[in-house]
Amino acid sequence: MKIIDKNLLDGLTHEAQANPRLRKNYNLHPTDDFCCHRLLNAIEPDSYIRPHRHLDPVKDESFVILRGKLGIIIFANDGKVLQSSVLSTESGTVIADIPHGVFHTAVSLEPGTIFFEAKAGPYRPLAEGEKAPWAPEDGTSLAGKYLAELKALLS
Repeated sequence: MKIIDKNLLDGLTHEAQANPRLRKNYNLHPTDDFCCHRLLNAIEPDSYIRPHRHLDPVKDESFVILRGKLGIIIFANDGKVLQSSVLSTESGTVIADIPHGVFHTAVSLEPGTIFFEAKAGPYRPLAEGEKAPWAPEDGTSLAGKYLAELKALLS
């Protein structure tokens, strides 16, 4: 049995803060090929996750906030924002369930943000058709500007 406690969450936050991408996963599933992926995802406010979708019909995703504040944004295929919400334990809005095939991103709005994520395995890198063509790639100069726009949308 794995137990998730304050020490593990604090350690995960420190690892995310030290990581160049400003995020860190803690997998509860045993291997990338496992049928059900369950993980903790620590993400800091300057971490950019390019909007994407999972085309596999079994790849719906669920996010459950554990600490901090996490913005979730849903997009139309052309990049127009269709829906947004902020998950936080303080607000009581704590779960986002995202259907497969829907462009989405997650944005950390507070240092120390951690959420639980569940989706079907096995792990497969995103295919080109799953990456939002209208959103900047990770690590580019435009990504930071776009992330700031997403944060403004959520405030």
